[in-house]
Amino acid sequence: MSKLVLPPEIAAEVSPATLLVRGGATRSAHEETCEALFLTSGFVYGTAAEAEAAFANEGSRYVYSRYRNPTVTMFEERLRLLEGAEACRGTASGMAAVFTALACKVRAGDRVVASRALFGSCAYILTDLLPRWGVETVLVDGRDLSAWEAAVAPGVKLTFCESPSNPAMDIIDIAEVARLTHRAGGILVVDNVFATPILQKPLALGADIVVYSATKHIDGQGRALGGAILASEKYVKEDLGTFYRHTGPSLSPFNAWLLLKGLETLELRVERQCRTALAIAQFLETHAKVPRVIYPGLPSHPQYELARRQMSAGGTVVAFDIAGDKAACFRFLDALRLVDISNNLGDAKSIITHPATTTHSRLKPEARAELGISDGLVRLSAGLEAEADLLRDLDRALAQV
Repeated sequence: MSKLVLPPEIAAEVSPATLLVRGGATRSAHEETCEALFLTSGFVYGTAAEAEAAFANEGSRYVYSRYRNPTVTMFEERLRLLEGAEACRGTASGMAAVFTALACKVRAGDRVVASRALFGSCAYILTDLLPRWGVETVLVDGRDLSAWEAAVAPGVKLTFCESPSNPAMDIIDIAEVARLTHRAGGILVVDNVFATPILQKPLALGADIVVYSATKHIDGQGRALGGAILASEKYVKEDLGTFYRHTGPSLSPFNAWLLLKGLETLELRVERQCRTALAIAQFLETHAKVPRVIYPGLPSHPQYELARRQMSAGGTVVAFDIAGDKAACFRFLDALRLVDISNNLGDAKSIITHPATTTHSRLKPEARAELGISDGLVRLSAGLEAEADLLRDLDRALAQV
């Protein structure tokens, strides 16, 4: 028998910092301090009748780790409490979360509207994969509420956006998009990975579903893939449940355990990374070789006031242009000594990437230009290194431009 470490009546009273350490944890009869890791694919039954009852009453107990697993449940419950959602399901990756959240809801003939400022793999799902199945997909400038209103008006099943967007940091008015979506009879899905559950609460702003790549800040140490879908109990039971059970996007118990450990320090890491990101953005904004800096925490960001309303800080990621052509940008990247070139983000180590040739390389040049992704644009994810060391590293590398 397992015992809940933080009973519901206490969980309802404590702060997020406490939930991140104790929320959702259960202890076995061994009374372990650290959450137990259940590396098992299946579970046994005392009798054949017990097995029959378990399958007849789905959810009454653990039957197979593709469906549910005790370690995965602890991760899901901790994140659910932090997000303020009714239900959560862990997935094998962030893209598994995005695809599953969308695919379980739409049918041939449905209409989906999304912001065009999307991560490359999200764009593939929306513009290539779903249309193959007879789903109409319309992309709009996510910053333009009139564009949302016109696109959803014919009747929409689902809307989707990232805010801030990857990589050019567009801020979407989540509350207004939710209002327009609901008025048209649809539901809103928000990818909240850049903001994290620490900085932004899409459900409180009116969104219906929130998805995460837990690979990013939640793990935050480059160790494990994972994702999560957070929504109402009704959605998880009626739309997601059967689809999830039979298509297998499930999160591995070992990765769930690593993500549980990541959640314990999430708030501390994100707060530190936000401070460093702001310092980097302020430094770059005054540098002669950086013509443009895009950071929601800077007053120069075109949606600064909206970001202030929706987010408690500017985030951990800074995008900026390097003066000159792609070759000049590559000289800057190659000259960095502390900041690693990699396509991940939200890591304890500072990471930088060149979106035009990596995460968004499959887009046509005109599509990249429309999204503000030039050959000189780079995306920097602030890590936990000393702020002064990172600024020196950037300054040295910019001298090579």
